[in-house]
Amino acid sequence: MLSTTSAQQCPYAPTEDVGAAEARASRAESNGGKPTLSFDKNTPYVDYAGIDTLLSLQNPRTKEPAESAFIIGTQVMELVFALIQQRWEQARDALEVDDVPGAVAWLRSACNAQDVLNSTWGLFSDMTPTQFNRFRDSFGEASGFQSYSYRKLEFLLGHKSAAMIRPHKAMSGVVTDLTDLLERPSLYDAALRLLHRRGLPVPDTSAERDWTEDYEPSAEVERAWVEVYADDRPGNELYLLAEALVDVAERVTRWRQLHLAAVKRTMGGKPGSGGSNGLNWLARNAEKDVFPELWSLRSTI
Repeated sequence: MLSTTSAQQCPYAPTEDVGAAEARASRAESNGGKPTLSFDKNTPYVDYAGIDTLLSLQNPRTKEPAESAFIIGTQVMELVFALIQQRWEQARDALEVDDVPGAVAWLRSACNAQDVLNSTWGLFSDMTPTQFNRFRDSFGEASGFQSYSYRKLEFLLGHKSAAMIRPHKAMSGVVTDLTDLLERPSLYDAALRLLHRRGLPVPDTSAERDWTEDYEPSAEVERAWVEVYADDRPGNELYLLAEALVDVAERVTRWRQLHLAAVKRTMGGKPGSGGSNGLNWLARNAEKDVFPELWSLRSTI
């Protein structure tokens, strides 16, 4: 059951509009149970989801068929990035008000979105280096490294760097959003602050620090999580939180590994379009643990 706090924060009405429900029932009756087939303008489905706009955004610059898969896959990822960001922020905010059940629910929901995100790499799984080379020059210096939606996720995970805002300096709204995430506690910071409030041995320097700095692992924080894991009863909400965070972290690592594999398959060790050394940079990033103490403690308990 969700806590009272979570229920009070829920912005969604628990019941549907009575008039709209009656209209739907009347329409179904008049249609004899069949779908409506006649509309005077765009179908409501097209208008509601902006389908015309969505499908107009695929504009390949070459005649290579694989470029369409590359563009669509990239756009799907960007959409799911935004969904994951929303759910991680909801989880972070729930933790800041001691609503652990609410936070766990949002993390579980985020994991479902992360699974969809990871499966998107399948759209690139059969792309050969020859196909990629036919359209690679068409996107110039464009690189996933420049995705501000992905950068928001990294900041939410605690991987902070003010320098990573610089590529977006011409986009004032993006700079504002990234700066806000840079200066606020990350999802993991919020979890540690919760443990600190609950009396676990998270040091003051972890509960209150310069949020703009990249998170650094702490032996004291590891000991706090070890205490959480010492009580693995189903009713221990902190234990459930820890495992939900691990589920999130595992999926982030999997996404990085899939990214590495896709690049290795399509372009090997060539320099990246965004100016990095490509494969080597991705390999180093894939090796970094997300929420590090939740992994290191497994060697000690």
